[in-house]
Amino acid sequence: MMKWFHVGTIVNTHGIRGEVRVISKTDFADERYKIGNTLYIFMDNAPQPIEVKVKSHRVHKSFDLLSFEGYDNINLVEKLKGGVLKVPESQLSKLGEGEFYFHEIIGCTVITEDGETIGEVKEILTPGANDVWVVKRKNGKEALIPYITDVVIDVNVNEKQITIRPMEGLLD
Repeated sequence: MMKWFHVGTIVNTHGIRGEVRVISKTDFADERYKIGNTLYIFMDNAPQPIEVKVKSHRVHKSFDLLSFEGYDNINLVEKLKGGVLKVPESQLSKLGEGEFYFHEIIGCTVITEDGETIGEVKEILTPGANDVWVVKRKNGKEALIPYITDVVIDVNVNEKQITIRPMEGLLD
């Protein structure tokens, strides 16, 4: 059984030349949307995904704008709205030391170096200098954990566990 990873969702068309607006859910948009890369569009009620090759990629406001080979006008991409872009696991590349895919971090349990369970990573924010992991705590509140060496001591994706050293005010 092939494992698929969600890259983004086509939310609209853009212009008349076949571009689509995508809300991305990928860690590496520049790599995923590189010209010539193959993506798969999953549509509701379609038995098979649609295989497409990236023809162009650019960023406009908070969207990634993509066009695909053979889809060069609005009439051809209109039917792709609502489609989910995915890649097979075979397209994931090896990462360097200390780098992780979002799917490896989301769902991990976060504990302090003293063994106190904080909660589970629900989402990853990418505001700029470093990622911020949103942790759903036992009391229902969210904790924001910056992915920096001063705070994150260990990440064990096999055991789905992250050990942190809380800085003052981090878990208030």
